[in-house]
Formats: sequence, structure tokens, C-alpha cells
Amino acid sequence: MISRIDLRGRTLSRRELLEALPRPELDVESAAAAVEPILADVRTRGADALRDLAERFDGVRPEHLRVPAQAIAAAVDVLDPDVRAALDETIRRVRTVHAAQRPADHTVQVAPGAQVRQRWIPVRRVGLYVPGGLAVYPSSVIMNVVAAQEAGVGALAVTSPPQRDNGGLPDPVVLATCALLGVDEVYAVGGAQAVGMLAYGAADADGGTLCEPVDVITGPGNVYVAAAKRLVRGVVGIDAEAGPTEIAVLADATADADHVAADLVSQAEHDPLAASVLVTPSVELAGAVEAKLVDRVQVTRHAQRVAQALSGPQSAIVLVDDLEAGLAVVNAYGAEHLEIQTEDAAAVAERVTSAGAIFVGAYSPVSLGDYMAGSNHVLPTGGCAHFSSGLGVHSFVRAVQVVEYDADALREVAGRIVALADAEGLPAHGEAVQARF
Repeated sequence: MISRIDLRGRTLSRRELLEALPRPELDVESAAAAVEPILADVRTRGADALRDLAERFDGVRPEHLRVPAQAIAAAVDVLDPDVRAALDETIRRVRTVHAAQRPADHTVQVAPGAQVRQRWIPVRRVGLYVPGGLAVYPSSVIMNVVAAQEAGVGALAVTSPPQRDNGGLPDPVVLATCALLGVDEVYAVGGAQAVGMLAYGAADADGGTLCEPVDVITGPGNVYVAAAKRLVRGVVGIDAEAGPTEIAVLADATADADHVAADLVSQAEHDPLAASVLVTPSVELAGAVEAKLVDRVQVTRHAQRVAQALSGPQSAIVLVDDLEAGLAVVNAYGAEHLEIQTEDAAAVAERVTSAGAIFVGAYSPVSLGDYMAGSNHVLPTGGCAHFSSGLGVHSFVRAVQVVEYDADALREVAGRIVALADAEGLPAHGEAVQARF
């Protein structure tokens, strides 16, 4: 069901290691070619294009592209009490963690009369994408919205695909979650067309404005959403080109094979392209996990999807000589989610340099982070953890430096500014300073 990659006894360069590790066969470039005309259509025809594309891709033609306020409020009234309690607790925990992420302004006195202040300013307006294909994600509403709210963003637009079984509106639990968070601007638009609507704005059918453009787009999606975000980057900011979900587990002989297998299956149920990777120096653990995977796949609800993900080229059990080699593998892989199930897991986790989020020990599974840990589950995939962070308050603020010098402070450095300006062949820069004296 799941393949093995045996790296024992091999000394690999970084390049060779990256080539040896499993990855999904994603072609964002090809997806971008398919997405380009969709973005152009939305930009040109607005609401008419959005309805046509929903009919084509979602099998429903929404009557309301912007969800009526009464439909958002009504969704809370029919919400299962246990689900509401879980959502309320998730919101509380995520808000607690993200409130602590707010960066503080600070001022540096460079010299007497010379100061540079750094201000953190939230972006004006954000668009938050919530997937709705093989599964629906009210938890993603929380992760996106709470981070933006705690950053101080003034205007938030949430968009999620229309559902045929909900009258062309997004999933009712998604709508109820928006209501619990106080979000009233919600659109029944999915896929690449949602990204286009947020990036460019969209006119409604009678020539008015359906949706104003945003400054930043965040949220996970399929390869077409990722391709659309790539194409509009520069018009707007984006969090990352989030691809299919990934879990890597670094485990030694002390790990519980059933726990490991359960965690690999938990991420595989997202998508046939989801990646589940075990890195271990224990052949015995590898064999035990393989057996447990067979047992769990047979009884899980999405057995076909899980089996496809586990047997794909993006999933594998990677055998290494020891934990040191295992650390080199997971740092090269840069997983979206990395579990450490080893002896002295906390110490091992401190040596991880590339991961979207790290889950330490037997009782910190990825599922905890997906819902109730308080951390954000919108994380970099496809190796982007080497240079990107997960979603957070930082995703929605900008650092602006405020420079304030008095006359004496400027006079003190005037000659040196002139010298540097002349050295760069830009004498007018120096003259702008000299003009003040």
C-alpha cells in the first residue's frame, strides 16, 4: 500500500536527498494555463462570469453570489449544539494564541534628535478563501478570520464554493462559523474564480459593485487555487501557494505503531494527492506501521481516497540509519506538519529547522493542530516551509518605518550624506540636504 525508500548506508548531498524524497506530482504551470482565462473572464464580466463558472465547476448556479445576511444568521440557529461548542472553544483558543502574536511598535534613538520608529499597520482589506470540495472546512474560517481580526484588519471578505445541497450557498456550518465570528461579507464563489474576484473586484449584473478588491488573499485550496494565487501575486499579497496537505512523522522504536498509522491516515483522507511520510531508523516500527495501515484503511470512511493517497508517489516510509539521519531528512523535506514521536521528543524538535508546524510527543497529533491546539492550521506545503511561515497575525500587517530628525541631527551627518551621494553619482541627493543649511 505504501512504498519504502531505503536511505540506510547512503551519504547523500542536499540535492540528492531532495530528489530521493517523495513529492506529489503537481503541475502548477499547467494549472496556471487553465486558470488564466478564468481570471480574465472574472475581471471582464464580473458576476455573470462567476455564475457561469459556478455552474460549470460546482454544478449549481447561485442566485446569491453574496450570501444574504439572514442566511448567515439562520445557519447558527440550526447548528448542532456539540459542533457549536467545539467551534466556540476553537475560536477561544485560536484567539488566545493569535492575540499574543501582535507585534509591538518600537522607537530607536539613533543619536540626539534622531529617531527611527517602526509602526505595524494592518492591511486595509483581506479576502479569505475557505475550500469546499471533497470536504468543508469551518475550522479554516476560524484560522483565517481570527488571525486577520487580531491583526486589526478593518474589512474581511470570506468566500467558499456554492453547494448544490444548500441552495447554491456555501456549507451551512461554514456560514454559521462566519456568524459566530461576526463576519457578514460572505460569497458563494469557489476555485480560481474566487481568487480573481478578490484580487480584481467584481461588478454585479446591473453594473454596480459586487465585491471590492482586497489587499491580501489567504487560505488553502487545490492546485487551481494555488495557480490563481501565483498569477495574481503582485496585484495582491498572498500567504502561500498552498498545495495538498502533508504529514511527516519522525519516529523511533519507542513510537506506538498504531498512533503513527492513525496520524498518516488522518491526513491522507483530505485528498488523493495528500502526502503521508514516515521517517524512521526502526525496521520493526516500519513493518508494524505498514500492518496497522492496512487495518485502518479497511475501516475508515474514505477508504478509497486514503488508499490512493498512501499508495501515491507523494507518500512513503523512509528508512534511515539513525535519528541524526532522520533529522537531516525531515529538515530537507520541510513538511507542512511534522510530528516527532521519539525518545526525548522535545529535544529532537528543537533541532528541526524546516516545518510549517511541529507536533511534539505522542499526545500532540496533527489533528489537534487542525482544530483545537490554538495554533494556525494554514501552513506552507510542498517544501515552502524552507522560506515561508504559517498563517498568523504577521500575515496581515506591514512594518512602516517613521524617520524623524531635527536640524542639529541632520547637520551632524550632512557631509557624510553628500560624500555617499557623490560616490554614487547622485549629487542632487546631497544637494537636497545642503539646501536646508
